[in-house]
Amino acid sequence: MASLSIRLLALSLSVTALFTCSSGHGHTYDPYNDKARMIHHGGPMLNGTVKLAIMWYGNCGKEIKNTMRNFIKSLTVPAKAKLQPQVTYWWKVVESYQSMIPDAKPGKSPKIKVKVVKQSGEKTYKYGKVLTLQGHIPEFIEHVTKGDTELLPVIVAARDVSIQGICNGQCADHLLTEDPHPRPYIIVGNPETECPGECGWPFFPADMGPKGPVLKPPSGNMAADAMVVAFAGALVDAITNPMNDALYHSNKAKELGPATVCKGIFGRGAAPGNPGEVLTDPKTGGNFNAYGNKNKKFLLPAIWNPKTKSCWTV
Repeated sequence: MASLSIRLLALSLSVTALFTCSSGHGHTYDPYNDKARMIHHGGPMLNGTVKLAIMWYGNCGKEIKNTMRNFIKSLTVPAKAKLQPQVTYWWKVVESYQSMIPDAKPGKSPKIKVKVVKQSGEKTYKYGKVLTLQGHIPEFIEHVTKGDTELLPVIVAARDVSIQGICNGQCADHLLTEDPHPRPYIIVGNPETECPGECGWPFFPADMGPKGPVLKPPSGNMAADAMVVAFAGALVDAITNPMNDALYHSNKAKELGPATVCKGIFGRGAAPGNPGEVLTDPKTGGNFNAYGNKNKKFLLPAIWNPKTKSCWTV
């Protein structure tokens, strides 16, 4: 690792008020200090081969598409062995959540393979430029999947598209369609023009809270790398809690998944406004914390570690 430097991102100002992820009803959860109580509530988790149907809405661009597809492939296809740490190691922790299922077999958890089996582009803005959760998205999902419930739909927005719910504390989300036959899906917003100060961080100055250093995106594209961060978290929460009745940290207002409880952490020493210690590519200056497929570099969000009962990064 001689060609790489560890970059410690220290805050240049003292923080007097602790930033917390609010969960409503007066209860807050602090990902920097609290240990989440992640419990399996009896529902199913996704396992085996998870088949993604990616729905590119609007002109998403080659860089966003390639970066997200490379990340997905990197979950199970390692980089060169000498390059550490790797995305595959991060994913093994996600696979280990299966051990929390009641009556799970002891030993190593089975592999979970995430595979893109279908892609669909919609550049005509058939459903407009503001996608609603109750109207446009279910119709879009049905049109693309043709009712195939084996597919996990992933709706990715272009820079000029807004998705209902994005920017209100969420940059991507795992949701369910409404009854009578609810199914899980993922939405991913584009922070290039839509709330970059919230969803572009840590590659864009934050709108609120302490002002720390801004990272340089490893791919060179702020939107692409920020969307990987958001999608990675939503994917973990969808795998572990697809129907909102499986693995989550419970409170009175909202179920927090293994990625949501660790929001804002990317390395050791993370604090409000400070993503923590990350690696720096000496050639490009891009910041990352894991290697992936074709030796691509990614910044991965922290996730809950069942061994330590706390947030963890590679």
